[in-house]
Amino acid sequence: MKEALLMKQIDLHVHSTISDGTLTPTELAIYAKEKGLSAIALTDHDTIDGIAECQQKGEELGLEVIPGIEFAAEYQNREIHILGYFIDPKNVFLKNKLKSILARRHARNLQMLTQCESLGFIFNEEDKLLLSDPYVVATRAHFANAFFHKGYVETRLEAFEKYLNRGKPCYVSRKRFTPEECIATIHAAGGLAVLAHPLLYHFENEQFEVLLSTLKADGLDGLETLYCTHEHTDVLSLLECCLKYKLLPTGGSDFHGENKPGLDLGTGYGKLAIPYDILESLKHKHS
Repeated sequence: MKEALLMKQIDLHVHSTISDGTLTPTELAIYAKEKGLSAIALTDHDTIDGIAECQQKGEELGLEVIPGIEFAAEYQNREIHILGYFIDPKNVFLKNKLKSILARRHARNLQMLTQCESLGFIFNEEDKLLLSDPYVVATRAHFANAFFHKGYVETRLEAFEKYLNRGKPCYVSRKRFTPEECIATIHAAGGLAVLAHPLLYHFENEQFEVLLSTLKADGLDGLETLYCTHEHTDVLSLLECCLKYKLLPTGGSDFHGENKPGLDLGTGYGKLAIPYDILESLKHKHS
């Protein structure tokens, strides 16, 4: 039984067109099945609108789809991400929080559009309508697409490095929830809260320990240990953190389709493999 769970592969960090991925929720389920995955978690940024569609297609295909989300939080002037698993998409508290986040994102996007235009960047009308739509979860990845479509950059990554990252000329910050608020929202919706891609924040060792201690006190349930950019030594170090802070290890590729070239569903940049027993542990904690 244990060997069978290890052989079954999953991916607990994927994005669709409902946020900043390039596959629809239906296409994502189909692709996951084609890749031989047993389960995925749809974790779109600040939205749950793709979950029902993805789960419906998953049921048709025999693919397990975990309802999830990815929140951005503000911690010591840095942006960190909190994943939520097994959330109830119908939860009223969660829906109200998401409305608030969407309004903040829309206000930020209008400011970014104005900033881009003041610097002489004129986008395609289709991109401009998308970026200014108050009902769409438009992210900086959508701005990167707009730069790319107009030929201002050769790659989407270049758009981030030159214009869209924090401190660059087109970046505009938005008010984010605290990690405590994100974790509380996930728990209120019946879910488990996990710190996403922990090494991307570039904390020093002592800072990272303080972060984990703080988040654990806030109710954090897990740590994304297996990730597309993690080396074997990274995984071992993060597993030690899981033991120390009593956190569940999780794993995901952070798949975005064409918006992250070379990064594939389930396997990341080629070496990632996430066994099903990780999901079993999450289910046991959730039950």
